[in-house]
Amino acid sequence: MKTCWIIYNGSLVNDKFLDQARLMAEAAQQLNVQPIIYKNYEIMMKFDGELQNKPDFVIFLDKDILLATYLKNSGIPVFNDPEVIETCDNKAKQYIQLAKARIPMPMTIIAPKVYPNFTIRDSGYFESVLQTLGLPMIIKEGHGSFGMKVYLINTEEEFFEKVDELRGVDFVFQQFIDSSRGRDIRVNIIGDDVVASMYRHSETDFRANITNGGKAEKIVLTDHQKEVAIRAAKAVGAEFAGVDLLFGPDEEPIVCEVNAAAHIRNLYNITGVNVGVQFIEYILKKIG
Repeated sequence: MKTCWIIYNGSLVNDKFLDQARLMAEAAQQLNVQPIIYKNYEIMMKFDGELQNKPDFVIFLDKDILLATYLKNSGIPVFNDPEVIETCDNKAKQYIQLAKARIPMPMTIIAPKVYPNFTIRDSGYFESVLQTLGLPMIIKEGHGSFGMKVYLINTEEEFFEKVDELRGVDFVFQQFIDSSRGRDIRVNIIGDDVVASMYRHSETDFRANITNGGKAEKIVLTDHQKEVAIRAAKAVGAEFAGVDLLFGPDEEPIVCEVNAAAHIRNLYNITGVNVGVQFIEYILKKIG
């Protein structure tokens, strides 16, 4: 019997992180794979010898990129690869890869690095951003999940307050897609295939995330939506991904972002599909 480690972040006390790991563990057991769930800190990264009792593979549901790299360097197949996790964890870096692959996405400007104790306020740079994107616009921090650290900016006063607050932080300026206000599509990709998807919508927030009060329902994707989602996952190298699609002005799909450790509980509740099963099937086929 093959074994797998399922790793999540033990410092996050919300039950949904353990629940994600348990869903994956149930999927493993269905396929005759023995799962062991670990909090990230339960695996010590030490270099005094070989890592003992290594599993056949690791499902990495965290953003502890150093631990993922440590496990990969120990010779264990890690899904997703730590380089993919790192790319997706920093949205600025992710958008560079999406743009390289010519993935349709909102017009995006990556903010230059500004050290916390300094400013470029009087350089004219921010005025150029305002002129290029207009208002309202989105300011999005590089690191953030569940729609957090994403800000809808409506006025110049809000704009300058936010950029001043974010000195020393990776962030991007992004066109606000008003035609997708409060609605998007989450598409789960495994390998080259769409395995499940849901339409999310909110009447109270510009974001559609369920965590922020949005609701979800099943959706049948168009071929074009599928094609764009798969291309986006490939652009960042993700073998397991949750791709968020926005609705463009003519309802054409626009990629909001790609998640390398997408949560699957809400998708399971809406569609009845535990995508962990297909994910582990994919892994078993890949590692042989």
